[in-house]
Amino acid sequence: MTSAPTWLELDRGAGDLAGQIYRSLRDRILLGQLPAGQKLPSTRAFAASLGVARSTAVEAYDRLKSEGYLEAAAGAATRIAALARMQVERRVDDRSLIEEMRPDKPPYHALFRPAVPDVSNFPHAVWSRCLAARSRSFRIQHLGYENATGIFELRQAILEHISTTRGVVAVPEQILIVPSTRAAIDMLARTMLRRSASTVAWMEDPGYPTARALLGDAGAEIVPVPCDEQGIDVSRAQGPQPVLVYVTPSHQYPTGVTLSLPRRLALLETARRYGSLIVEDDYDSDFQYGSRQIAALQGIDRADVVAYVGTFSKILAPGLRVAYAVVPRWLVAEASEALQRKGVAVSSHIQAALADFINEGRLRAYVRRMNLQYADRMARTIEMLNSHFSDHLAVSGGDGGLQLAAWFRDGATDDRAIVTRMNSSGYGLMPMSDFFIGKSASGVLFGISQAEPAAVQKLATDLKTVLG
Repeated sequence: MTSAPTWLELDRGAGDLAGQIYRSLRDRILLGQLPAGQKLPSTRAFAASLGVARSTAVEAYDRLKSEGYLEAAAGAATRIAALARMQVERRVDDRSLIEEMRPDKPPYHALFRPAVPDVSNFPHAVWSRCLAARSRSFRIQHLGYENATGIFELRQAILEHISTTRGVVAVPEQILIVPSTRAAIDMLARTMLRRSASTVAWMEDPGYPTARALLGDAGAEIVPVPCDEQGIDVSRAQGPQPVLVYVTPSHQYPTGVTLSLPRRLALLETARRYGSLIVEDDYDSDFQYGSRQIAALQGIDRADVVAYVGTFSKILAPGLRVAYAVVPRWLVAEASEALQRKGVAVSSHIQAALADFINEGRLRAYVRRMNLQYADRMARTIEMLNSHFSDHLAVSGGDGGLQLAAWFRDGATDDRAIVTRMNSSGYGLMPMSDFFIGKSASGVLFGISQAEPAAVQKLATDLKTVLG
């Protein structure tokens, strides 16, 4: 090598040119792309060919020498040191990775992707003002480790919101702030499994695949409990008593049904009798169309067996990374310790800005506005499916939430194949069969948050083509 290699390109706008040179050479050496013993040009020649100061090249070379990647003797050329080659394992090549992407993992921005809000309506100006104001007047007590489970202002603001809108009964100290519902589910599952001899967890069937994976990763033995038009039916549960029961009672995911009052009472009594924790994932209940919201399960819990989980990812935007868990009093200390141990925390200035956003009435106003828009988009999607595809699909739900389930009348239909073909045209649909643990049924789950007239018309045209 007599000059800088052609593959070494510097991003001069990013700065730290010596660091860029160091990292580029180091990575090539570790991968064996620069063989042991190969000469490097002098620092003067190397710097000249890159158009940088000689001191920059010297700094990069000296760092590589000090870490053992290069070797040089007085009066001799600098050479690549003899090192063991770092092996890079790849399960699939890039082409296979693209070909094998599952249809239930569509791009976030894909049309009709379930369970995501329309972020184009995010209140940027108001949020920016809240964030800027908190950044200018940040309190010193928010800058330490004391708020690992959430700042008090946000806990209190959330409690005031969900006690009014969802009937949740708690005190601010029961609320733990987390980056996502996934973090909350994982924390609750691991905490309960750690304190119990049982490893059994019940969950709805069909149900949320990510929750299933999180429970499994935590070490739970998952027992599917059938759901029907009234929601989860614990009388049909088979197997050992559970340490935890995961449910989505307001809008069952993915069917959209609401858990009936008799089933709610039966679930609460079962948890009380077994000493189980119910994890109530209330992921998008702020959006209800055509009827009054049913209060949260937690609000009618008299045995202190429900942990209520909510998120701002569905209401506002996933990028905020703010969710929360309202845990029973007897679990607060253990759950808080689990969060602190894992270092799962939300930036304090984001929390403070969100507290202001809620306290100023901005959240409630935004939910009211979006509820009207989503109701219109849900109705538009239902009307299109019923008008054009009633021979193929039976629509289920639609009273609330950000997704709509439709079942194939012909149970033998390959919903995965249908969804794969649709998603190749830029959609984000999901096959209903992928939500089942036991015997599955065939259908499609549609997201409605971006169901504008033109998008719905395009969906109808493309679906007609696919269904023939």
